[in-house]
Amino acid sequence: MRRLCFILLLAAACALRPPARAIVGGAPPAEAALARHVVLIVSRTTFCTGVAIARDLVLTAAHCTLPGADYRLMEFDAAHQPVLRDVAQIAHHPQFDLKTLFAHRATADVSLIRLAVPLGANFAPAPLAAPMKAVAPGDAFTVVGFGVAVRGDGTTGGTLRAATLIATGQPGTLQIRLMDARTKGEGTGLGACTGDSGAPVFVMQGGRMAVAGVVSWTTGPKLTAGCGGLTGVTPLTRYRDWIVTTARQMGSTLVP
Repeated sequence: MRRLCFILLLAAACALRPPARAIVGGAPPAEAALARHVVLIVSRTTFCTGVAIARDLVLTAAHCTLPGADYRLMEFDAAHQPVLRDVAQIAHHPQFDLKTLFAHRATADVSLIRLAVPLGANFAPAPLAAPMKAVAPGDAFTVVGFGVAVRGDGTTGGTLRAATLIATGQPGTLQIRLMDARTKGEGTGLGACTGDSGAPVFVMQGGRMAVAGVVSWTTGPKLTAGCGGLTGVTPLTRYRDWIVTTARQMGSTLVP
């Protein structure tokens, strides 16, 4: 019954079409080293992805934790059955603006979720990336999310997948646009889709993968509506101090 409820939840979430959708284009399952950092966030009508940055703290997109809904984190037990975890507190960046996000313009699309009980032993906090120097077109990033593999089919969500994408356009500290290097946004390729909102975007720093941003929105090929074109990322460079300070105020200890 719990598995059926989960499938129905995913199907309902896909029908709502949140700003960022899920990893489509044949992305493979995420490797264990990255999977241990990533969590699934659910409410009665939506689902998103987040990343653990402390034992009791998850970073995600602000549009994934809007007021008026009851959010929980979902883990899977040894039998791969879903287990819900309660949320104790949510903090949104004060400069986040939903209308700006829907226009695919840069905004502070980051929020923190403090859990009532720390995550289980299968999870490990991910480090935040150090403030990045200028991102150049062609720089590689890895997106890891629970979103659907086929747009509009909620039953294809819930499996953690990873995609390596490259920066395009004029990436900066306010927004980074990623694309599949093979299709360059002109055809359907790898990219975020329903359920990948808030997904961590990793970059290699100092020999380890660190969180450089979160997924905020997507397009289809040639800037059409949908998935598999561009993946819009909110980089953490401008918001890193807020994340660190707010985590401390919430009583959470970030990994160095």
